Amino acid sequence: MATLKNTTVNDTGFVQLPVGNTAQRPATPSTGMMRFNTSTSGVEVWNGTTWQIISVQAPSSIEYLIVGGGGAGGWFSGAGGGAGGYRTGNASVSSAITYTITIGAGGSGGTGDGAGGPGSSSSISGSGFTTITSAGGGGGGTNGNGDNLGYGRAGGSGGGGSGGQTFGAGNTPATTPSQGNNGGASGAWSPPYNCGGGGGAGAAGLAGDSGKSGGIGIQSSISGTATYYAGGGGGGSYSGTGSPGGQGGGGAGVQSGTAGSGTANTGGGGGGGGFNQTNNNGSGGSGIVIIRYLNTFSDASSTTGSPTFTNTGGYKIYTWTGTGSITW
Repeated sequence: MATLKNTTVNDTGFVQLPVGNTAQRPATPSTGMMRFNTSTSGVEVWNGTTWQIISVQAPSSIEYLIVGGGGAGGWFSGAGGGAGGYRTGNASVSSAITYTITIGAGGSGGTGDGAGGPGSSSSISGSGFTTITSAGGGGGGTNGNGDNLGYGRAGGSGGGGSGGQTFGAGNTPATTPSQGNNGGASGAWSPPYNCGGGGGAGAAGLAGDSGKSGGIGIQSSISGTATYYAGGGGGGSYSGTGSPGGQGGGGAGVQSGTAGSGTANTGGGGGGGGFNQTNNNGSGGSGIVIIRYLNTFSDASSTTGSPTFTNTGGYKIYTWTGTGSITW
């Protein structure tokens, strides 16, 4: 190996640096060593203590996906729970600001008045940053014995209406801008007393007499893999059959047995319960937050909440399934 001193490269071409991934770094580096790291897509130098990325700036904007927690299905002729709110877009960020990531929990089944419990919201917030929030899904209605429990609850997507109520309409999303779709209305006030499906991010839940399936979610490739999120829960039935949840994590409704819960970290709604089955409704699935930006920019200087990090397809991608933070 030649040793050069005070060398000038008098050319208009280039100097080729060593290229390799993080695992291929020199085992015993010396101060001043420089290389291009294909794992981080940046030039790095050994400063005597650590490999430091140079000539790479923090991102000024990010692309995000925020999904709220799904609502639970109702029990005893229970309707499907609405999916968590679904929001995606771009936002400006700054270095030296800590951005808090909140992941919404899914709604609990079989609690309170018997209607499905609502999901909790997911969000990104930070100093000087307009908080972006996706609402939790609305809970599915239940056979409330003459009161208003048959109505689905409002949320990111609305919960379905119970098949045991003359007024068991599905509820609309109560969010601005819109983050989902309506829950399906209840079936006719006669056997088999079918219940409406919960609304999904991509479509409304079906009415009790129209199939009672949960509304489909929306497919996103922000993680590097095409994935559906925020499907509504399927409606249950008093004496008919169950129904599937919407693609995107929605749980299935039942006539007997235990309804399906929404899939974790999809924001899927829970399935509705069946005949005279206390607390057999499905819980909502928890939410998720994913951000990505071009991999020509630097890694985050710190994160909490143990996000999954990938560098693929020209993007640096951070995925949170639990509350945390990120700073550049």
